[in-house]
Amino acid sequence: MPNQNQPIGYIALLRTNQNFRRIWLGDIASLLGDWFATIALYTVVRNLTGSPLAMGMVLITKLLPWALASPFAGLLVDRLDRRWLMIASDLLRAIVVLGFLLVKDVGDLPLLYVLIALQVILGAVFIPARSAVIPNITSPRELLTANTLGAATWSTLLAVGAALGGFATAWFGTQLVFVIDSASYLISAWFILRTHIPPTDAPQRPATVTAALTDIVDGWRHMRRDPRIGRIALTKAAWTLGGGAQVYMLTLLGEHLAPGEPGIGIGLLYAARGLGTGLGPIAARVWVPQQEHWPTLLGLGIIASGVAYAAVGWSPWTYGILPLVMLGHMPSGANWTFSTVLLQQRTEDGYRGRVFATEWLLLTLTNTVAILVASLVLESGWLTLRQGISAGAAVLVATGLLWLATVVPKERHAAGVTR
Repeated sequence: MPNQNQPIGYIALLRTNQNFRRIWLGDIASLLGDWFATIALYTVVRNLTGSPLAMGMVLITKLLPWALASPFAGLLVDRLDRRWLMIASDLLRAIVVLGFLLVKDVGDLPLLYVLIALQVILGAVFIPARSAVIPNITSPRELLTANTLGAATWSTLLAVGAALGGFATAWFGTQLVFVIDSASYLISAWFILRTHIPPTDAPQRPATVTAALTDIVDGWRHMRRDPRIGRIALTKAAWTLGGGAQVYMLTLLGEHLAPGEPGIGIGLLYAARGLGTGLGPIAARVWVPQQEHWPTLLGLGIIASGVAYAAVGWSPWTYGILPLVMLGHMPSGANWTFSTVLLQQRTEDGYRGRVFATEWLLLTLTNTVAILVASLVLESGWLTLRQGISAGAAVLVATGLLWLATVVPKERHAAGVTR
C-alpha cells in the first residue's frame, strides 16, 4: 500500500495520468522548437549587428511585452476555458514565427522585434494557463512530481535544443530552424486538443473593461491579504535580479567560447544552463523533501548561483567554464520548481491564473531592468564582459543574503503559527 503522503514517481505519473502525459508531450514538442529558434534569433542579430545593445533588445523584447500582457493574460486564464486558450496560443504562434523568415538585413530588425513581441504576448497567455491547470489534472501526491518533471523537461530541452539548435543554425541556416519551430507549435496544439482539463471554478462576471480591471486589482489585493502568497511570488524575480543579466551575457560569451561560430558557442552555454536547471530540482527534491526548509534553500541557492558565476568571471573562457555555468543554474531550477509548487498549494483555483500572471509580471520586469542595465553598460564600454559577469555575481550573492535576512524569518514565523 503506497504512502499517500509520498510523492508519486515520474514513470508512474506518466503511466497513470493520461491528461498530464499529453500536456507533457506537447511541451516537449514546442520547447524543443523554441530553443532551436532562440539560438537562431541570437545568431541572426549577432551576424547582422554585432551590437551588445541590439542583442540585449532581443531579450528585452522577449520580456517587456510579457510583463505588460501578464495581468490581462492572468484574467483570461481565470475567466475562459484554459484548454482552448492554450490551443489558440499555439496555433497563432505557429503563424507568427514563420514571419522570422522575412528578416534578411539590418533594416528588417524592427519587424523581428515586433514578431518576437507577438510571440511573447501569446506565450504570456499559454504559460499561466498551463501552470494553473496542473493542479486541476493532478492529485496532491502527483503535484510536486508533475512540477519537477515539467521543470526537468524544460531544462533538458533547453540543453538538447540549444546545443542542437546551435549546430543546426551553423550547418543548415536559420530558415529551416524557424520552420521547425512553427511545426512544433502545431504538434503541441494537437496534444492539448486531446486533453481533458476541468473548467475553472472562478465565478463568471460580465467581460467589460471595468470588470476586467477590477478583477486584476482584486488578484493583487489577494496576494497582499495573504503575505504567504506574496512572498513566494517574489522568488523567481529575486534570482533574476542578478541572474537575468548573466543569462543575457551568455549570448555574448558564446563568441569567446567558439570564435567564428557564435551559434555553437551560445548553444553550448545554454545547454550547460539547461542541464543545471534540470538537475537542480531533481537533486533538491531528494535532498530537501521537507517543505518547511524550502524558503531557506531558496536563499542559499541564490547565493550559490552568485558564487558559481563569480568563478566564471575569474576563469579562462574555455570549455572548462561549462560545468561552472551548469552549477550556477542548478539552484535556479530548484528555485523555479519549489516556488511554483508553493504558489499552487497556497492559492485557491479562482485566483491562480492572476497570481501566476503577477508572478510573471514581477519576473519579467526585473529581468528587463537587469538586461537593459547590463546591455547599456557593455555597449558604452563602462565595463568589460568579464567585469559585467563578476558584477552580476555580486548582485546574486547580495540578493540571497537579503532573502535569508528578511523572507526566511517570516516564513518560519508563519509556519509556527499555522502548526
